[in-house]
Amino acid sequence: MKQKKIVLWLLAALNFTHILDFMIMMPLGNYLMPYFNISPKQFSWLVAAYTVSAAITGFSAAFIVDRYDRKKILLIGYFGFLLGTIACGIAPTYWLLVVSRTVAGLFGGLIGAQVLSIIADLFSYEERGKAMGTVMSAFAAASTLGVPFSLYLANLISWHAPFLFVGLIGIVLIPLLNKNIPRMTKHIRSKEDKERIWEALYQVLRNPQAIWALVFSFLLLTGHFLIIPFINPFMEFNMGFSKVQTPMIYLVGGIASLATSRWLGRMADQYGKLKVFSISVFLSLGLVAIITNMPAISFFWILLVFGVWFIMGTGRGVTAQSMISNVVPPQQRGSFMSFNSSMQQLGTSFASFIAGFIVTSDPITHKISNYPWLGFMSVVTLGIALLIARKLFIGMDIQKQ
Repeated sequence: MKQKKIVLWLLAALNFTHILDFMIMMPLGNYLMPYFNISPKQFSWLVAAYTVSAAITGFSAAFIVDRYDRKKILLIGYFGFLLGTIACGIAPTYWLLVVSRTVAGLFGGLIGAQVLSIIADLFSYEERGKAMGTVMSAFAAASTLGVPFSLYLANLISWHAPFLFVGLIGIVLIPLLNKNIPRMTKHIRSKEDKERIWEALYQVLRNPQAIWALVFSFLLLTGHFLIIPFINPFMEFNMGFSKVQTPMIYLVGGIASLATSRWLGRMADQYGKLKVFSISVFLSLGLVAIITNMPAISFFWILLVFGVWFIMGTGRGVTAQSMISNVVPPQQRGSFMSFNSSMQQLGTSFASFIAGFIVTSDPITHKISNYPWLGFMSVVTLGIALLIARKLFIGMDIQKQ
């Protein structure tokens, strides 16, 4: 049992670095655009380079990873991910940074599914919920501690420092992971079972409810991430807040999410996931409009608005994933959730590309324009996702109620 706990915390630490590397790029917009003298469109390519390559790898890996030792796949993926991340930390030019983000994404796309699969293999069903919660707490830790500290390093040293920070933690973790994670080969299938994988994927794609769930997932992530890449540039260059102040947005938002996530989960179980999801989306629409059309107000009110917005985002995410995972039978769930993960990455990438094409910036002051248009598009996209959810998941909570 002690060995399992060691593995669990090592996987949580790995997950922390993996999530932080993905999250930190977006708040660095107000550092990278002036440093490389690039446009918002070029910055959006930096954000999307990781998610597009991770989506491609994650989708492709769903067909082959179950044929190999999970430990080996995890270590290969993590080693390549760290190489790409460290390359980001020393990239001297914009295009080398794009290439480095692509490499990090190609290998990073292997990591998430392997972490969850290892937990499922190591822990019984009765232990699995707590184990998953421990590893997934890395997301809250990355939001609450990782992003603000990384931005502090960027202020203190340079924008290179956050990537080197992630790489340094990873270098320490690799030998510990190699030593403590056992070989995991019990899942490897016979030739006949491998052939059935294709049939299971075919069944997922034949299921109209599953297709609509994937569309819903894509729209939800697109609507959420349309405004995120340019939050920091808007706060600094348009609103006039300093690089010392803007990390507080992520600190307060992360704390708010961490403090309310379990409460939101209980509310979803008690009153229905669709109801909590609908309320979270509906309230977030107004907050998106406020954020992208922010008047000249004190930083206290900025933090309050973002704190509530982070909470609504947590409410959406927790309930949406619970509902999505229930649209296919258990025997198809693994393949379906791999598709779903890829659709989420594609939604994030699509949002970044669209945002980069719409937003423009002044070459001298770096003030960005057309940000309210992103807010409008986000509201419309989230509204469509809400309508799909009301149609698709309407019967799931009836038995509970």
